[in-house]
Formats: sequence, structure tokens, C-alpha cells
Amino acid sequence: MALWESFLRWLFPEEREVLHPRGTLLELVGEHLWMVIVSSGLATVVGISIGVLVTRPLGRQYLPLVSNLSSLGQTFPPVAVLALAVPLLGFGFKPTVAALLLYGLLPILRNTITGIENIPSEVREAAYGMGMSSWQVLFKIELPLALKVIMSGIRISVVINIGTATVGATIGAGGLGSPITAGLVSENPAFILEGAIPAALLAFSADSLLGNIEKSFSSE
Repeated sequence: MALWESFLRWLFPEEREVLHPRGTLLELVGEHLWMVIVSSGLATVVGISIGVLVTRPLGRQYLPLVSNLSSLGQTFPPVAVLALAVPLLGFGFKPTVAALLLYGLLPILRNTITGIENIPSEVREAAYGMGMSSWQVLFKIELPLALKVIMSGIRISVVINIGTATVGATIGAGGLGSPITAGLVSENPAFILEGAIPAALLAFSADSLLGNIEKSFSSE
């Protein structure tokens, strides 16, 4: 923190305060990561589950409806989603996770559907010809072959959520959005950078990490 404070004071020597008093940088990063991990984990489970459901014969009729609803969810600004969620879920962590779940769902859902739908029909027919059940085909053939495409959707979703999670500070969720919001209110650029730089570094790091995981699937 001393090094971080020295850097910000060097950039903004005219500012009386350069560190947001709400918490240390490590605490803010921890709060931010926890929101992203929970929301992205839920988006992954829900997105893959719905994607699998609408690619089954039983749920294929709902495919256009699911695609349209998921696309519609991203047309609402994050602040609007938070405003609608607050009366139902209160302030802080829960409505922020709900908004991030909605925003992170579309890439995972779309990529799950695309990955499964692009598997050649001959592969499925060969698997059924070997005596596999529909569940065995799904878990041993379809999902492994679609995994690289699904992983690409998860990667996009996580990066989106890291940036969008900063908006949660407006309703008391904490995280790296807290110094950004405080800096905008008090016109303190040091506070803004205190939240913006770590958020950007988190997004780049997550993109690089998940990109390497995605490449490992293609190399197997």
C-alpha cells in the first residue's frame, strides 16, 4: 500500500487524499473477485444447463425463445438492472450478483448452443451405433467436443463481469467500484485510478489465464 500510495501521490501531488479510506487495495480486490466468481459460476452452470436443454429434442422448441430472452437481457444498462433488483433483493451483494449473472449469461449460453449444434451428425450417429445412450453421447461426445467453444464463452463472460462489477458500488456492493464512484463524486482522479487500474489488470489477467486454458483444450 505504501508503494501504491507513493505512485498515486506522484501522479496527483495536488490531492490531499489519494487512497480511498473504505479499505485496502487487497480488500477491495477480494470483494470484487468474490462478486465475479459467484456470478460467473452461476452464469456458467445456468448457461450450460439451458444450452444443453434447448439442444435436446424435448427442449428444441424453446431455442428461439431462449436466444431472444438472453439477448434482451443485455440490452438493459447495468444500472437499470440494479435499480430493478434492489426492491426485491435489497442493497449490496445480492442484486449486484443478479445483474452480473444476467450480463454474463449470454456468451456462455450462445457458445454452448453453437458448440453442440456444430458437432457433425455423423459423430452422433456413430456413437449411437456403438450402443451409447443419449446421456452418454452428451457427456462423452458432445460436451467434450464443444468444450473449447464453451470455454471461449466463459472467458468472454468473466471479462465482462469484471468490468461490470464496478457498477455494484453504487448500491453498496463494494469492490473496485467503490474508489471509482467516490472519485467521481469528489472529483478525485487518484481514487478513480485506484479502482480502474486494478480492475483493468484483473480483466487482462483473467483473459490471459482463461485464454491459455482454452488453448489447452484445442491442443489435446
